[in-house]
Amino acid sequence: MKFMSVYYVSFIFLFFLSSLLFMIGLILVLNNFIIFMEWEIVEINSSCIIMVFLFDWMSLIFMSFVFFISSLVILYSEDYMKMDLNPMRFMFLVLLFIMSMMFMIISPNMISILLGWDGLGLVSYCLVIYYQNVKSYNAGMLTALSNRVGDVALLMVVAWMINFGSWNYIFYLECMKYSIEMNIIIVLVMLASMTSSAQIPFSAWLPAAMAAPTPVSALVHSSTLVTAGVYLLIRFNMGFNVWLVNFLFLFSGLTMFMSGIGANFEYDLKKIIALSTLSQLGLMIGVLSLGLSELAFFHLITHALFKALLFMCAGVYIHSLKDFQDIRFMGSLSFQIPLTCSCLMISNFALCGIPFLAGFYSSDLILEMVSACYLNIFGFFLLFFSTGLTVCYSFRLIYYVVCGNYMFNSFYNMEESKNMLFSMFMLLMMVITGGSVMMWLIFPTPPVICLPLHLSYSVIIVSVMGFFFGFELIKTNLGKMFYSLIMINMSGFFGSMWNLPYFSSYGMSLNPLMMGYYLVSSFEMGWNEYFGGQGMYSLLFMMSDFNQWLQFNNLKVYLMIMMLWIIMLMLMVFI
Repeated sequence: MKFMSVYYVSFIFLFFLSSLLFMIGLILVLNNFIIFMEWEIVEINSSCIIMVFLFDWMSLIFMSFVFFISSLVILYSEDYMKMDLNPMRFMFLVLLFIMSMMFMIISPNMISILLGWDGLGLVSYCLVIYYQNVKSYNAGMLTALSNRVGDVALLMVVAWMINFGSWNYIFYLECMKYSIEMNIIIVLVMLASMTSSAQIPFSAWLPAAMAAPTPVSALVHSSTLVTAGVYLLIRFNMGFNVWLVNFLFLFSGLTMFMSGIGANFEYDLKKIIALSTLSQLGLMIGVLSLGLSELAFFHLITHALFKALLFMCAGVYIHSLKDFQDIRFMGSLSFQIPLTCSCLMISNFALCGIPFLAGFYSSDLILEMVSACYLNIFGFFLLFFSTGLTVCYSFRLIYYVVCGNYMFNSFYNMEESKNMLFSMFMLLMMVITGGSVMMWLIFPTPPVICLPLHLSYSVIIVSVMGFFFGFELIKTNLGKMFYSLIMINMSGFFGSMWNLPYFSSYGMSLNPLMMGYYLVSSFEMGWNEYFGGQGMYSLLFMMSDFNQWLQFNNLKVYLMIMMLWIIMLMLMVFI
């Protein structure tokens, strides 16, 4: 029966849990209240194993949003994965993924954070290789090994915190910025967060992870794996010192810039949305490095809503077009699947920061706060230019998918299933109303930002310029020149994320393998073999061959040996 399916039961359970946690989070945020809970699991010979939980408004609201998006993704998966032969396996993997994220959110203890972090890494590998082909295996291995760097960093944090008497990092946040020993913890946490959030130089795994099923991509890129690093940095933000903040801001700004340019040269639908995720993660970490942790958390929540909706729309397109992901095969889909196209356009508008959608409340406030901060011209340029690039690739995506000519090979009837539409409409309501509601909750007193007129209009100017540049790339000779063979080297460099995938894959495998081949060629198969085993074998073979020739019963040989023997005897006699 449909109502007894594992997808429907999981949807009901997670949706109820999300509503409950959101109500509790409302009570905590309105009363400015925090619950710190210690659960003694076992006590053996006065040694206690204690599990610590931290329930504040941030953890509870973030968990409620994770459960809300997960419940809709699971309901969406019932139709998307209906041809899957083992739905229970897929469901258990997704639920394990959600549980690992929940475990990491509510833990102020480095041991339990490490358990949740490792759970995210292992289950993400299983989900990325779910389709079990060569591309999925390569992407899964790249994802797992990139996140393994963060796992090792957190293991070193656990080992280093033995010096301080407790693994509860929340007790040491105030003194972390003043002590060199404590600074080591912050550096390692920052490294772990950069691997999970795919900042430069760990950016290659994020587009590669698109080999996973689209519902998994919607979950990973909105509220779970990639946001785990940002959430960890939000928790540790009190321990940052000046040089760490500058380092973090530089790399996050470069990640925004790189992913924004790369998305304008990409034709894979899911990879374009993945690169937009990478750009928004850079924005969150950049804002976090400026000390605006609550604003980064606000953008984290609003971004989760419209990014999950974007991936759901992409899944409907891929499903309807018989697994095509190239946007050049799409066009005029608004005549075929109009409701999905409406959801895609609204979520894209939220990504661009169009008033008064969810993305507007966070991204516009971020850019105005950045304008009011003490910031150099390079950081200012990276943030605002990346915002223009966001509008540019969003308009390009809308044109190729919704407008333009129908480029597919034949017309046929496309369908929008009820579960998919219900999930997308639920998220659509949150994309429209969630930004304003969450802003009233997180910032009950609106911040007053006094800026000069040219800085106040700079966000609008950059967005309009991005819109017109996107139009130029699509419809004019400028775009044809950019994507032509004349500029193949430039488009290849920018479209491959500044060659980072080559460093992460070929650089980590091909170059060491070639070095090993040269070492084997020069040592094992070179002079070492000549003076070693192969040389000794050749010498013994020659001696054995000569001995066999001597014993071949040849009369000439015997006469020659006899003559030599007579000559030697005569020499001995006369001497």
